[in-house]
Amino acid sequence: MNRDIADVRHDYHGDMLSCEGAEPTPFPLFAHWLEQALESDAEHANVMTLASVDERGFPHARTVLLKGSDEQGMVFYTNYQSHKGVELTTTGHAALVFWWPQLARQVRVEGDVEKVDGAQSDRYFAARPRESQLAAWASSQSSVIAGREELTMQLSALRQRFADQPIERPPHWGGFRLRPAMIEFWQGQPGRLHDRLRYTKNGDDSWQCAQLAP
Repeated sequence: MNRDIADVRHDYHGDMLSCEGAEPTPFPLFAHWLEQALESDAEHANVMTLASVDERGFPHARTVLLKGSDEQGMVFYTNYQSHKGVELTTTGHAALVFWWPQLARQVRVEGDVEKVDGAQSDRYFAARPRESQLAAWASSQSSVIAGREELTMQLSALRQRFADQPIERPPHWGGFRLRPAMIEFWQGQPGRLHDRLRYTKNGDDSWQCAQLAP
């Protein structure tokens, strides 16, 4: 490697952020930023880092996909028996990070996590491509396997099992919703004087806006 990573620089710029005139909740701004991210890079706009902790308090992070967002929270889907599924179920808390480089924007979200109802998971599963549905059955996510051939054999058996019929959702697979208690908006600005706007949820379900130093 000839280039020193310490020499990599980025010049950020973007719209100014301020609590003055801001919406009383963070959701309109998040929806607006998400829409602009979809316009600038639709294939990666819903990519987010999901962080959770295990029973020892050790943090773990991985990339997942946002599949729904409203004032109730952010929804994503996974295997409930996976490492992250067990951690989310056990602790009930998680954090998300969105990074949209074309817009020099980052959004951090923290809050409680709950499983979405079965009907919602069923609807989303039914809308997935058939190969993705089969994969949800074939993969015992996060478990150790002998090799890819093991997955291939399981997939082949499942194709025969579900031949010429709809594929039902596996009972171990479904959605989680993160209900935000904090959402922070980060807008890159020149000279590293970035804008940071943090919304914190109060006990009465109202939101408080604060501007943070970069």
